[in-house]
Amino acid sequence: MVPGLEVKFAGGAPILSEGHVIEGYASLFGMTDQGGDAVLPGAFAASLKRLTGKGDKVRMLWQHDPTRPIGVWDEVREDERGLWVKGRLLPDVAQAREAAALIQAGAIDGLSIGYRTIRAERDQKGRRALTEVELWEVSLVTFPMLPEAKVGRKEADELREIAALFIAASEVLRTE
Repeated sequence: MVPGLEVKFAGGAPILSEGHVIEGYASLFGMTDQGGDAVLPGAFAASLKRLTGKGDKVRMLWQHDPTRPIGVWDEVREDERGLWVKGRLLPDVAQAREAAALIQAGAIDGLSIGYRTIRAERDQKGRRALTEVELWEVSLVTFPMLPEAKVGRKEADELREIAALFIAASEVLRTE
């Protein structure tokens, strides 16, 4: 079971319990995705401010399909790790019920952002550092561009620290 998501079954169909949420990091700062892009801290700030100013929200979609909204993001914010989202799958939407069942079974847990690049810098290897983006949506996806962006992954920063410790330890062992 994914933390923050409760699914109950009635007549064979999953029913989302009201008041329960999904949450996780949709983007992690400084991590290069499979397309060669890394989002830098502050990249979402202006976009989130514009959305709030207009009384608008970041959309929750299924697999980046604009014809398949499945819920609402109640909180979208940058913190020291990345773009954190918290929202609700809507029980009256069939695809949201299916998404809940897939999350519960562990078949899907990816989060992915839909955006337009406003400003970016390119390094010598062709990778882009995104310094400002216009955030449109955060989707539940099967295969996120940033594999570490997942539902219930608040511990992503801790995992990076643990990985760094293992790398450092292996380097020490190689030199001995």
